[in-house]
Amino acid sequence: MFKRVLIANRGEIALRIMRACREMGIESVCVYSTADKDAPYLKLADRAICIGPGPAKESYLNIARLIAAAEIADVDAIHPGYGFLSERPDFSQACRDCKIEFIGPSPEAMQMLGDKVDCKKTAKANGVPVFPGSENAIEDEEEAVKVAAKIGYPVIIKASAGGGGRGMKVCHNEGTLRSQLRVASQEAMAAFGNGAVFIEKYLEHARHVEIQMLGDKHGNAIYLWERDCSLQRRHQKVIEEAPAPNIDRKRLEKVCESAAKMIVNAKYAGAATCEFLLDDKGDFYMLEVNTRVQVEHPVTEMITGVDIVKMSILIASGEKIPYKQKDIKINGHAMECRICAEDPAHGFRPSAGKIDKWETPGGPGVRLDSHVVPGYVVPSNYDSMIGKLIVHADTREQCLDRAARALREFHVGPIKTTIPLHQRLVENTDFRRGGVDIHYLERLLK
Repeated sequence: MFKRVLIANRGEIALRIMRACREMGIESVCVYSTADKDAPYLKLADRAICIGPGPAKESYLNIARLIAAAEIADVDAIHPGYGFLSERPDFSQACRDCKIEFIGPSPEAMQMLGDKVDCKKTAKANGVPVFPGSENAIEDEEEAVKVAAKIGYPVIIKASAGGGGRGMKVCHNEGTLRSQLRVASQEAMAAFGNGAVFIEKYLEHARHVEIQMLGDKHGNAIYLWERDCSLQRRHQKVIEEAPAPNIDRKRLEKVCESAAKMIVNAKYAGAATCEFLLDDKGDFYMLEVNTRVQVEHPVTEMITGVDIVKMSILIASGEKIPYKQKDIKINGHAMECRICAEDPAHGFRPSAGKIDKWETPGGPGVRLDSHVVPGYVVPSNYDSMIGKLIVHADTREQCLDRAARALREFHVGPIKTTIPLHQRLVENTDFRRGGVDIHYLERLLK
């Protein structure tokens, strides 16, 4: 097992990893930018090292500075968390070159499953259902037109190297496709350093269902069942829950098994999430594989009892997954509300600044993953998420009621947050009956 781990991230996920390391008897080294120099969670690390100015490209996205910090602290491994460099094969490779263990997949496995074009080929070879679309990255405009004509409109342009809605354009006709192709490629290049895009069939009404996977270095893989992430805005998830409501469990199990097979054949070691869209006929189509721990991993932890962060560290150290598939049972229902420093009443305008009031909920089945304390200043340099409220109960209805109760207890000020939006959503009739798709929230907010 590792003696010392560097956490190449910030905020709530840095604190989450730090806590897992402490419970495992591992020293934690937390890096920070000058924008985060007063972050309270840094005091909980065994050591904290400044890696540069506030802009992420000069700190959390700077591989050379992170490796230098790791060498100064003499760490055994680096945990990238989510976001930033977590899905960059060159970061995984840099760790390998410096004989530092990367807590995540190898560069080869990350490339195979992280690049959407390569992943689609791998998925098809392992019987995982995929969308009809281009087999490879689109080379020119005329090729795009031919592919779209073959699969039928609407289609969606996607960046091969990333996600989060960047480089993603929905096209309902040839004219839009021609005009948006170059825009999508430019967005992808700016966001991921790779302008490659591809085209797939677009579903107007679909649910977003993802499967949590774990693979180890001994050729084993298991699935921790699914999460439903259909409530989202601009391709960013707002509420996640598990298990998914109103779903064919037998059909889901077959998809889970094929996804596990893909993980094994990709020689993937670590936590991964295989994401799908589910159409109104109950058919699954793979979107992508996230080659890292997910923001919403606590939802799965609550219903399975498996600590996904600890498992990622164990797997990276060379341990076998200590579970068999038959050991993974679903216990009750869990839900996560992403609490962001944004103003929903004014177009989700960012609301950075000092937090004077931070009154958090508690009680049975309530978990809050957050790095915030009273007096914390939300910086404007990074993602606006300041916490994740996770609730667990025996049934989905009880879970929704518990979420509503916990949200009423949650008071933050003077900055604006998405808490009022979550209060509205957990009381929403359509959401309560499990009848929402990925565009529902955008329609609701019009």
